[in-house]
Amino acid sequence: MTGASGTGPRTDLRLVLALWGLTRLLLLLCAFKVVVVPGPDVTFEVEQIYRSWFELLRTGEYPRADVTWQYPPGAALPVLAPALLPFLDYTAGFFVAALLCDALILGLLLHTGRRPGRSTRGAWLWLAALPLLGPTAYARFDIMVTAVAVAGLLASTSRPRLFGALITLGAFMKIWPALLLTGTPKGRSTRLSWGTAAAGAAGTLLVCAIWAPGSLSFLSNQSERGTEIESMGAMVFHVARRFGWEGTARMNYGSMEFLGPYVSWVSTTALVLTLLTFGWLLLWRFRARRFAASTTADAAFTAVLLFTVTSRVISPQYMVWLVGTAAVCLAYRSSRMRRPAHLVLWATAVTQFEFPVWFSHVNESSPLGIAVLFVRNALLLAAAVSACRILWRHTVTEPAAEPAAPLPDPSRENRKVLAGSA
Repeated sequence: MTGASGTGPRTDLRLVLALWGLTRLLLLLCAFKVVVVPGPDVTFEVEQIYRSWFELLRTGEYPRADVTWQYPPGAALPVLAPALLPFLDYTAGFFVAALLCDALILGLLLHTGRRPGRSTRGAWLWLAALPLLGPTAYARFDIMVTAVAVAGLLASTSRPRLFGALITLGAFMKIWPALLLTGTPKGRSTRLSWGTAAAGAAGTLLVCAIWAPGSLSFLSNQSERGTEIESMGAMVFHVARRFGWEGTARMNYGSMEFLGPYVSWVSTTALVLTLLTFGWLLLWRFRARRFAASTTADAAFTAVLLFTVTSRVISPQYMVWLVGTAAVCLAYRSSRMRRPAHLVLWATAVTQFEFPVWFSHVNESSPLGIAVLFVRNALLLAAAVSACRILWRHTVTEPAAEPAAPLPDPSRENRKVLAGSA
């Protein structure tokens, strides 16, 4: 029995590492086009767009004239990351940098999973999900942002200042990591993490405004985005096209969007829904009474889900955010987010068929394209609703555990027995 218990975790670790190596080798083969995935070339952004940004950013300028630059100033860091691997060309360096971030996330989840009150379920979720998304996982810089976000979330329970600093870094690469501050425990932890994040954000904005011309141009570029054809709201127009809607789908501000009658209405509705979900999160935070070890991660996962399903854009790489935050939830034994995490896992598997495999069908609003998009979005919506219900019930409405009854005093019981005998 002793030998079995001693070798069990070691065997489990070897299995995880072996599977990670095999699946990531397959991802790299797909990224380098040794294994060709049907559909459009997912590496185009790295080879053309990111590389052009890289050349400009090296000179100290931001691509403010490029409407596809829709990211905060910190996005320059992952775009410039291949410069740390000068022995590789830009595209190869980017893929290797993505691989290293993947390995970092897995390592953090495995390390956390071996601590008391933790679980390796999060590592297994991450291990399985990324290959399901396909080469898109390595062909976008979202995995680098997710690595920062995962590191921050895992530090939130013990090092709130580090958590706040990492969230600031992540939010300056892409906005969404700021949502991870939603579920910090009330009191000292919130003051330290939010205060650190606010100070870091203010300082970074000041530096960017003075020494980085064009670094804030993403604000105007992002505001011009419309309804992207993979979003929830786009389902209206996919169906409407089958009944003679006069609009069209074409490249606009860096993604395929619907253009035509009533699109602005749907885009405005999406913004209103996003505001309403933020209102719900504020109400939850005000009403929440119990914060377990997993609550910060659970609330972060819920917030990212809500932001995703109400967004005007749901790009395939958004699944990396959801899988990363879901994996952190499952790293805690106290988390009850297993069902929405598994729904996200299934949605990730469907996403690879939505893009790139059958993207031409999605673009044409064919029955197959509508069906695969409907399944993916329905899974995400179900995950968001489930996560909201679980978070609310676990922290607001569920009755607190009753304190254990005190043990009887042996001396008092003995006195009763003697008195009865007398």
